[in-house]
Amino acid sequence: MNGPASTRPGGVIWRLLPGATVPGMVLATVFFCASLAPSLVPRGLLIQSVLSAVSVAAGYGLGVAIAGLGRLLQVPRLPNTGWRIAVGAVCAVVAGYALTLATGWQNGLRALMEMPPVESSRPISLLALTVVLFLVILLVSRGIRNLSRTLARKLQRLLPGPQAAVLGIAVTALLVWNLANGVLVRGAMTVLDASYARLDGAFEEGSPQPTDPLKAGGPGSLLTWEGLGRAGREMVARGPDRARIEALAGTPALEPLRVYVGLNSADDPKARAALALAELLRIGAFDRSTLVIATPTGTGWIDPESQTALEFVLKGDVATVSVQYSYLASWIALLADPEYGVETAREVFAAVYGHWRSLPKDSRPRLYLHGLSLGSLNSDLSHDLFQVIGDPYDGAFWVGPPFASSTWTTVTRARNAGSPAWLPTYRDGSAIRFTSQINHLDEATAPWGGFRIIYLQYASDGVVFFDPNALWRRPDWLVGPRGPDVSPDFIWIPVVTFLQLGVDMMTAVLPPLGHGHSYRFDHYVDGWVALTDAPGWTKEGLEQLKATVLSGG
Repeated sequence: MNGPASTRPGGVIWRLLPGATVPGMVLATVFFCASLAPSLVPRGLLIQSVLSAVSVAAGYGLGVAIAGLGRLLQVPRLPNTGWRIAVGAVCAVVAGYALTLATGWQNGLRALMEMPPVESSRPISLLALTVVLFLVILLVSRGIRNLSRTLARKLQRLLPGPQAAVLGIAVTALLVWNLANGVLVRGAMTVLDASYARLDGAFEEGSPQPTDPLKAGGPGSLLTWEGLGRAGREMVARGPDRARIEALAGTPALEPLRVYVGLNSADDPKARAALALAELLRIGAFDRSTLVIATPTGTGWIDPESQTALEFVLKGDVATVSVQYSYLASWIALLADPEYGVETAREVFAAVYGHWRSLPKDSRPRLYLHGLSLGSLNSDLSHDLFQVIGDPYDGAFWVGPPFASSTWTTVTRARNAGSPAWLPTYRDGSAIRFTSQINHLDEATAPWGGFRIIYLQYASDGVVFFDPNALWRRPDWLVGPRGPDVSPDFIWIPVVTFLQLGVDMMTAVLPPLGHGHSYRFDHYVDGWVALTDAPGWTKEGLEQLKATVLSGG
């Protein structure tokens, strides 16, 4: 049994994965099986294949590192190739069994979100795609390894062997980092930015230019229709209008006021904020009972589910102002720069709040902050305590707050004992309350105070519950009772859960309304009602409103 590898039993098979080790195979199998388990968001075939391939590569790499450490410590190895083939066969059986369970895992999660089941042929397609992607990753990683060894051999002419090896690794790591960060990442960001910019500039039939002078971009407006961008035009053009509100409320209503300043409407954040204030003054926004500063998502989008709920709840007696700060999707901006858009949010708040506080207290509108996703984070960062402590605004409604949100993080960590991390209670609930698909806003032990903050979040929202520490520690929201749309089969596994949550964050908008990062009209209604007290509505009237809108009536 001491001949060339190609003549030993199984040697030809073994050469398909040169350098494979038992720890590498075992951990690759464990990570593969773990990657198939459900997390927060159901995964399509391609997304699951990428996640599984990366997980296999991570497990395999960790196993190879352990094997290398074993050789360094002179730990005895298995006596022959036959043993390794036997281990490989067991790993293949275990992986195959996990594949048979994977479809049930995904379908169980999809059932919680009222999504159709996956196709029956999924395991075969998944295995094939995962193998191909893993081999690509393996090829690239071995190319990097060979580069490191080549550099080390050349450096041995000048340095002792160990020093040359360490320096070779360091130089290779520096080269790879600069290539990935300086070329690939920046190139991808440039392409994405250009793509989103083109989308933002595209005109659509569903957003006709308004003829009402009280509409942004309409006759007499300080804003051009072109400058609003796609997201701005959509916000201004969409309903409900006065007639629609009156029909569903059964009482007189006002035409809602919406101001949106696009990224191309002015040269810098300060100028865009000044333009927003000027447009608010032009249309008489400060004469309404309520004024909302709605910070948009990374693309500039304002969720129509929220805007519609707000205007129905207040029967049109509300003005909303939003200012765009980027074209990029929120999760991209969040990963690239967690404070993306803070400058714009601060300029807008300073301009609007500055004028608002100059008005007589008994005649000015109630002032609220609002934001979804990255808009929630930037809305939270738009001001500081010392800026408002002498004359605070009335409250905030923050939805799907990203995991990096400072106030959300502080309150969640300091939650009352026994309350779950996915639905905390904080102190007596007089200032801050959390809610989800089921309305929990009336469960506080104390009545609302003069200042209110409401968080709406779903337990399945990967933007909210991505946890960098999941790499080595179980997230708090997996401890104790789980949210209504979180799979009971979701278990924490070091490294793999971190990768799963990263995918969940990027795909959080894919589930249907009411799950993930897709928030639903009736849940927004509950939030706006609790924040504003919904003047003129009865409980029965609000339930009828929800039912009518959700049914498309």
